[in-house]
Amino acid sequence: MAISAAPAATRPGTEPTPAPKRARRWPPRVVLARTIIALLLAGYAVVSLYPFLWMVSAAFKTQQEVVAGGHLIPRDPTLSTLVDTWNRLHFFDYFVNSLQVTVATTLGVVVIYSAASYAFAVLHFPGRVALYRLFVALLFVPGVVTLLPIVLLENRLAILGTHLGLVLPFINGTAPFAILLLTNAFRAIPAELRDSARVDGAGELRIFARVYLPLARPALVTIALLTAIPTWNEYLLTRVSLNDPATYTLPIALQALKSSQVVQYNSLMAGALIVVIPVVIGFLAAQRYFVNGLTGAIKG
Repeated sequence: MAISAAPAATRPGTEPTPAPKRARRWPPRVVLARTIIALLLAGYAVVSLYPFLWMVSAAFKTQQEVVAGGHLIPRDPTLSTLVDTWNRLHFFDYFVNSLQVTVATTLGVVVIYSAASYAFAVLHFPGRVALYRLFVALLFVPGVVTLLPIVLLENRLAILGTHLGLVLPFINGTAPFAILLLTNAFRAIPAELRDSARVDGAGELRIFARVYLPLARPALVTIALLTAIPTWNEYLLTRVSLNDPATYTLPIALQALKSSQVVQYNSLMAGALIVVIPVVIGFLAAQRYFVNGLTGAIKG
């Protein structure tokens, strides 16, 4: 007579103890390959981070210590370089100018291209596909080839040398990538939500504002970040366009530091650190949305 093994009964209120997991043993070849890749990535990280760390370090050194050597840790760290650079070179005025241009450009990009992308993703109108492909194709046009036409056009419009003359080209230059990313994000939203909103009597503007924009928040934050950072750091068009020192932005102010007869490297690095800090803070604050937005754009 066969006897079947019955599972051991557990006492009421007690959980069965899970079997301990055995550590997976990788083959020696895999371990060696992973170790080599890790070392290469670590070396690449050190090489990539060293200039940034040197910039931060030099901002807290005196000029003599910067010239004396390339050590990273200041022997006698001081805040006087940052304070003196900020006050002596009127960096606050340049900071406000950069902030105005960046905020106006970012708001313009988000408002204009979110509406345009909603039209490309949801609405049906003649020439929609051809127009969308035309915008995406502009990704492959180098921005420098449009520099001269922009300057000539702004001169005729009498906005050359003003902040408006910077904001409009920056908004226009972001169009291809913004429309590509936001259109894919809107297409990923289920059509049933739009149909349900229409059954409830909502119009297109309400559907766009109440349904699509909240669900596409990661893509909106991503495009805002990818607009704000290049605008904050932009130099070429700003240098060509602006002539009045009262309208200068931070990159132009940095160039003025470098153009002095005796370059004060510690002041130059302090100015660069002032320019970089808002960018780093903005990226860290929006990092979670940034990754989700790029992932959604790739999937779309």
